[in-house]
Amino acid sequence: SRDLSGHAGVRSVMQTLALHHVTPEVRHLPDAVRTAKAAAEALGISPAEIANSLVFVATTHDGERLPLLVLASGGHRVDVDKVADLTGLASIEQADPAFVREHTGFAIGGVAPVGHPRHIRTIIDVTLCRYATVWAAAGHSHSVFATSYDELIRITGGQPMDVA
Repeated sequence: SRDLSGHAGVRSVMQTLALHHVTPEVRHLPDAVRTAKAAAEALGISPAEIANSLVFVATTHDGERLPLLVLASGGHRVDVDKVADLTGLASIEQADPAFVREHTGFAIGGVAPVGHPRHIRTIIDVTLCRYATVWAAAGHSHSVFATSYDELIRITGGQPMDVA
């Protein structure tokens, strides 16, 4: 597979991880893995072991629209009403590609848990704690890195939550 370590998105993720003293195993996958299922097949694991970086538009009760990153197990869908209730937000809805790129610096399919231009409030799916290793996008749709539930909480400052 091609080496994507020079790609700007991948570099941004690796630099952020290095600041947290993390040197992860990185895999560059042969095809664009746009779904947790595709990534899992390429890695030989179950979709539940993929930490999907899902960006939502979070609307506060004052009407402010902010990005919300949910690192969700690829094994299930996020319950947006439940997450809005648990986070004290008026609503959350899936973000469009322009909003995702504006707030994360990444294209959909390559959104990483870290390496964004500014800090994004992050929620981490508690079901990821069932796996010793989980895989997250590394800033490009062909790149993933190995991490763990505890490490994701540490490097993102994320809030654990039952999101499904």
